[in-house]
Amino acid sequence: MARAIPFAALTIFFLVSTAFAQYQTGQHYQTGQPYQTGQQSQQQQFQQQEARQCRIQRLTASQPNQRIQSEGGVTEMWNEFEDQFQCAGVAALRNIIQPNCLSLPNFSPSPRLVYIQQGQGLIGMSIPGCAETYHSGQQSLRGGSVRARQSEQRDQHQKVHRVRQGDIVALPAGVAHWCYNDGNEELVAVSVNDLNNNANQLEQKLRSFYLAGGHQQIYSSVQSAEQQQQQRETFQNVFRAFDENMMAEAFNLPVEIIRRMQQEDQRGFIVRVTGEGMKMIRPEEEEEYEERYQSRRANGLEEVYCNLKIRQYLDNPKEADIYTRQAGRINYANGQKLQILNYMDMSAEKGNLYPNAMHAPHWTMNAHSVFYVTRGEAHVQVVGSSGQTVLNDRVNQGDLFVVPQQFVSTIRAGNDGFEYVAFKTSSQPMKSPLVGYTSALKAMPIQVLANSFQISTQEAQNLKYNREHQTMLLPPRTVKSS
Repeated sequence: MARAIPFAALTIFFLVSTAFAQYQTGQHYQTGQPYQTGQQSQQQQFQQQEARQCRIQRLTASQPNQRIQSEGGVTEMWNEFEDQFQCAGVAALRNIIQPNCLSLPNFSPSPRLVYIQQGQGLIGMSIPGCAETYHSGQQSLRGGSVRARQSEQRDQHQKVHRVRQGDIVALPAGVAHWCYNDGNEELVAVSVNDLNNNANQLEQKLRSFYLAGGHQQIYSSVQSAEQQQQQRETFQNVFRAFDENMMAEAFNLPVEIIRRMQQEDQRGFIVRVTGEGMKMIRPEEEEEYEERYQSRRANGLEEVYCNLKIRQYLDNPKEADIYTRQAGRINYANGQKLQILNYMDMSAEKGNLYPNAMHAPHWTMNAHSVFYVTRGEAHVQVVGSSGQTVLNDRVNQGDLFVVPQQFVSTIRAGNDGFEYVAFKTSSQPMKSPLVGYTSALKAMPIQVLANSFQISTQEAQNLKYNREHQTMLLPPRTVKSS
């Protein structure tokens, strides 16, 4: 018996160690990361912790400070090196695409949410492994000569999506995409990349891999020469560095065509389309319009992967998730409404506050929030764990600001109302309000509140129940005349 105890202990130790190792391996496979040694894993965790540390002393509402001029439009970027963007692990940009212009195909290692602020256009994605389900046998092409139509009838490609003002569009990491403005006005698209997303195993830095085009110059008001050089290295045509003969062999094409693909291109990221515009196979406009107001459930493997919707109309009053007649409305785009967001672990909300209404004080439990002001102005306050306000300012149309996870914030609309779109770093963000019938304070006993704030039980009761008929959106308080 004396020898059985050490042997049993050794056996238990071996089983526990094996189970723990398998658990660690399972965790890495669940996150899509290869298994690493303990030292490598600790180093990666340390780097992630360093990247996500939020030493926020002050938040600011900011405008883009970098500008890339292209032939067919402008790309404007916010300074990703600001503390608030480093804390949230995000990067923001705004593309302005002129009519009959094309934003060139590219892909990114981090997922991106795009809000269409103005205009309309077509967006296409090339999802690996999915069939080219659109070909000329389904639909006749409009316009063009007979010879052009005969040539275009041989074209096959993946689905092309119609996007319009008010749409939120999901672009997964690593998927090549493009955008074409076929409307009569500028297409303005505001994007947020989640650099800290598990899909991005590179450093926390905005980058795009372009399959065509490129740029030579970034105009920045704040970045150093070194940072601008880093940005130039971030957006370039990947074909340029390959050996032309190897590419000619890979594509089975003449070397001259490969040289055209690799040549220096001064047009930039957004190029003007020659002729009368691009003709391509796409669903009927009426069908696309109806899809804006319909929610489809996942149905089998194809629906789960290849046929997922990538966009949702985010500004439909009839589908508001929160509505108050005197205060406004909020529309959500999350993993329940747009299945693809579950894979990207991102979401968005569109807020429309009436004049002088308030967005109740609250914190987001599991996500950073990036607010972009689409209309009007408001007074915003954000408070951190230090008990100090890190943002106490008025924000206006075109401003962008970050509210880190757990930081408590509130918004009061100006005299003309206030509209915003907020990008979230979770597919199922959870808010915890301080005011209203779902508030944290209302869930506490009156005696807890009375002793916490040194107030009477009647005052504690008023604190709990004065706004019990509202949640998240608060109408202006009516001042009684004496």
